[in-house]
Amino acid sequence: MPREEKPRYGLRRFVASVSVGLILIIGVGVPVSIVAPVPQAQAEVAAATRSATPAADPVFPSFGSSAIGAVGIDGVLAEHGPQTPHEMASITKMVTTLVLLEKKPLTVDEQGPTITFGQKDVQILRDVIAQNGSWQPVQAGWRVSERAAIETTLIPSANNYAESLAIWAFGSVPNYLVAAHAFLKAHHLTDISIVDTNGLSAGDRATPAALIRLGELALQNPVLAAIVQKRAADEPNVGEITNTNELLGSNGVNGIKTGTYGISSANLLFSARVRVGARTVQLVGVVLGAKDHPTLDAHVPALLASVTKSLHDLSLATKGQVFATYRTKWGGVGKAVAAEDVSRLVWGRAKVQRSAAVESITGGRKGEHVGTVTYVVDGKRVVVPLVLDRDVLAAPVWWRLTHPLRCPAGPDTGPAANDQGRLISPSRTIQSKATLAGSRPSTST
Repeated sequence: MPREEKPRYGLRRFVASVSVGLILIIGVGVPVSIVAPVPQAQAEVAAATRSATPAADPVFPSFGSSAIGAVGIDGVLAEHGPQTPHEMASITKMVTTLVLLEKKPLTVDEQGPTITFGQKDVQILRDVIAQNGSWQPVQAGWRVSERAAIETTLIPSANNYAESLAIWAFGSVPNYLVAAHAFLKAHHLTDISIVDTNGLSAGDRATPAALIRLGELALQNPVLAAIVQKRAADEPNVGEITNTNELLGSNGVNGIKTGTYGISSANLLFSARVRVGARTVQLVGVVLGAKDHPTLDAHVPALLASVTKSLHDLSLATKGQVFATYRTKWGGVGKAVAAEDVSRLVWGRAKVQRSAAVESITGGRKGEHVGTVTYVVDGKRVVVPLVLDRDVLAAPVWWRLTHPLRCPAGPDTGPAANDQGRLISPSRTIQSKATLAGSRPSTST
């Protein structure tokens, strides 16, 4: 008679099977769950903001030829009247002194070598007086520093000192002109033509745009920048000299050079420091062909005020500004924020495009780089780095153990909103365009 199987034997087999299963789960499944890839956090990108800046409306004089620019913005902001070459008159001396300082450089506090005037300098003075040009006295044997001679050339606009300086530095006027033409070519100032050192000739001509660039070069030279804003100076032998630019010190004007051709053509290459939002802006402008200097000077304040009003300190990003929010499957939250304040100076209506590239993450530390926002402002790229505003916890063990059947590593399949509200995959570069309206005008009247 066969022996019956005891019930406890089947129970033991069941317990053994369950035990083996638990051992496999604990021994294999738990480690796999802990080390298995986790889904990346989706990035919810902030909506783009749109703003508009007013159109430019510069108030130019109704006469002659004019143009104005701003240091930091390429080219000319706006212009009025004929933009063909015009007699520069004594603005020519800015070329002379720039070329001279390239040959005989000075530091901002240096007087430089001593120049001893001779009989030839006395003859230059006589020739200038005969041409009815502005002059300052010279005597054979006078000794003066290079800096003092430059100041006498520019502040009272002494034509004879400009010529004497050129001959001292280069040996002759023809030699100086060779150097001056090379200087103009090297600085892409081919719309400036010079035939002498001081502007007494009608052959010294330039376009308004070229003079804007010339003025910017002069302000970049610390010696010239200091001299052109001096209202007066006390020079050895000559005594007190006063600046022919009567606008100095008013409306932010800090330079640069007057010019008068004949008895009915007044010119002014001017500069002014103005406030635009939180920044100080250096303007450079020119007016050519006024009937006299009082008439010209009366129109400059209105031009400066209107140009200042048409410039804008456009904020692109502020430090800590949120551009994206991360939300992990295990409850972590972090934000991608701008790492720094970024603004740009713009003129009138500006074209701005924005694109963001935000990385997918599974965790990170505060301050960690997670992407960029790129702006294109009137054709120029500005890149703003994005960083995490806080620590974002990586997937904890408890979440890994309770989600053993999660998807492979990579971005979540759930959508994220880009900065125009459309749904995107968070692993892609986020593109958006925000136009601040219109395009920059090339001319205005």
